[in-house]
Amino acid sequence: MITPHASFPGTRLRRMRRDDFSRRLMRESTLTADDLIYPVFVLEGKNRVEAVASMPGVERQSLDRLLATAERACGLGIPALALFPVIDPSLKTPGAEEAWNPEGLVPRVVAALKKEFPELGVITDVALDPYTSHGQDGLIADDDPRAYVLNDETLQALAQQALAHARAGADVVAPSDMMDGRIGRIRSALDGHGLIHTRILAYSAKYASSFYGPFRDAVGSAANLGKGSKHTYQMDAGNSDEALREVALDLAEGADMVMIKPGMPYLDIVRRVKDEFRVPTYAYQVSGEYAMLRAAERNGWLDGKACILESLLAFKRAGADGILTYFALDAAAWLRG
Repeated sequence: MITPHASFPGTRLRRMRRDDFSRRLMRESTLTADDLIYPVFVLEGKNRVEAVASMPGVERQSLDRLLATAERACGLGIPALALFPVIDPSLKTPGAEEAWNPEGLVPRVVAALKKEFPELGVITDVALDPYTSHGQDGLIADDDPRAYVLNDETLQALAQQALAHARAGADVVAPSDMMDGRIGRIRSALDGHGLIHTRILAYSAKYASSFYGPFRDAVGSAANLGKGSKHTYQMDAGNSDEALREVALDLAEGADMVMIKPGMPYLDIVRRVKDEFRVPTYAYQVSGEYAMLRAAERNGWLDGKACILESLLAFKRAGADGILTYFALDAAAWLRG
């Protein structure tokens, strides 16, 4: 309980709100470009750009176009990009073998980015859903009528995928699959191959959310997933204590950073995780959150710039050290003024 030093009229909290200078001097949370990670969608080919209909302003880009985007991000002071591949349907299989192809799309993009922009952090998604013909994040037994995602059998595939990304030069691998034990298996694989500097950003509390729809459109996994769901491995939206258990396990297994996803509907989880563990904690302002704000802005229902910056500041106030957001380029430019 906060005990006031004096009561009204001796204490007037509005005094410090009266002028801009005093509001700035007492501001508890601030947002800068250093807090932003820009998620990007990359596809095969040259000079290719495809709009994502459900995410106005977001595009799938071929590597040559992505390099220009990366240059802009560097110029705005954004520390890192997070890569999400759009895999050709012909390469998708039940076993997701393309996920660890050393000549595959992600390793080639990682190598090119690190060559051109060595100072830019490159984060890769470690999950099988862009590569599986069924759209799930793990392997499924051929004869299982429930199509239950196999946990232990998936771990080796994830470790191979993380190794392929790290060998290509990825600074951070980010397992987003929610399989039990995957952080320990990936950490062991990386260390066993001398890749001790590769960081792991664990999607530790990833909820089975309805806010992911536009993202699945962007990477092309929605059609493969069909009417399937991910409720048997992603977290239930009603649970909070379970998130702390997930984070604790991932840290014990070797995670360097942890993620809460989605963002805005789960700011209470961000706060609990930061208070409990005091480790680098990140949140993902997901595609559904982006789409809602963009739609409201384009319809003239909200002041887009003001609401976007306010939403990002909310992540910082909740305790996030960084935010994955599709608004990163715009926000960094606005913050630069």
